[in-house]
Amino acid sequence: LLFDTGQSGSFIQNAAHLHKNLNILDYIVISHGHYDHSGGFMKLLQAIEKVPPVIVGAEFFNSKYKKTKDKFKYIGNAFDEELLLCGKIDLIKLDQDILYITDNIMLFHNFNNKTDFEKGKDSFYIKKGDAYLPDDFQDEIVLGIKTEKGLVAVIGCSHVGVVTILQTITERVRMPVFAVVGGTHLIDADEIRLKKTLCAFKDLDLQLIAVSHCTGEAGIRYFSKECKDKFLYNNTGNSIEII
Repeated sequence: LLFDTGQSGSFIQNAAHLHKNLNILDYIVISHGHYDHSGGFMKLLQAIEKVPPVIVGAEFFNSKYKKTKDKFKYIGNAFDEELLLCGKIDLIKLDQDILYITDNIMLFHNFNNKTDFEKGKDSFYIKKGDAYLPDDFQDEIVLGIKTEKGLVAVIGCSHVGVVTILQTITERVRMPVFAVVGGTHLIDADEIRLKKTLCAFKDLDLQLIAVSHCTGEAGIRYFSKECKDKFLYNNTGNSIEII
């Protein structure tokens, strides 16, 4: 299973270095419709012999923009739904709360925010017709893997809030989250939000916090200091084995 395709497609070369065969993929999952998570998809189509089913959130093809000063910049996908349909690629648009791929692998969608500190950033928008509407990131999906030690949550960017995601997951599967792996979108978080996020991590009793991408330098320093051996700065080439 491939989770996200990055911005440039360089993951294809990385996979070769790691001796990972992309021709034996059963599924491609893209966490949300931003170019830095879906941008490598077109190069992947050229690199593999047969494209497996692609799973995205039902709202994945919404036209996404970011507001910078007085301008709206397109930050969505470089491809549309028609490309997959014309290529006869199986497309699964997830609209339910949980999709079980196997008994131990599942995807989560539709997250419920019960926190007072994870609010959407007002610079992200969806364009509908001529109107720009705030993006609530309903398209975001998260990968869950059951292990003997608990659930491993693999996240893309946590635009809806990493705590919101983890709290929603624990309520649905009734099992503890052992590890969170991926982006937390705390790059603009102040110290108060970082502290509240850490408190939530402790309440959830996370044993591994392997964050990367959009966590931000301040967030990485903070979690590294506070979480000590439970923290892993996760970057390209890492292999995480839960034993």
